[in-house]
Amino acid sequence: MNAYWWGGGGDHRGIKWMRWEKMCEAKGVGGMGFRKLREFNVAMLAKQSWRLVNSANKLVTTLMKARYYPHTSFLEAELGANPSYMWRSIIASQGAVKQGCRRKIGDGKSTREARE
Repeated sequence: MNAYWWGGGGDHRGIKWMRWEKMCEAKGVGGMGFRKLREFNVAMLAKQSWRLVNSANKLVTTLMKARYYPHTSFLEAELGANPSYMWRSIIASQGAVKQGCRRKIGDGKSTREARE
């Protein structure tokens, strides 16, 4: 993207009329409204992770669970041996999902005791 917006290639360097951070700001505040691709990618992977947590009856969730975390929940899943690129990416977003999760206690029968 840098080469496209600011020229470049070889020894020629284009003029940088605007910082990348400014280009990523909303149009309403003077930016160009571009997305920060790394953060956007993590958000989309976290969305897929959230679906693995909440959609236990879906075919994709059942297949992923059988292949990558058959004996645990998604939040306790690990990378494992010989993971696919997709699984590596989803596991990389697992921390973002864990930060936003809360456990509903209910009657307490399905909640493990907290250990210190």
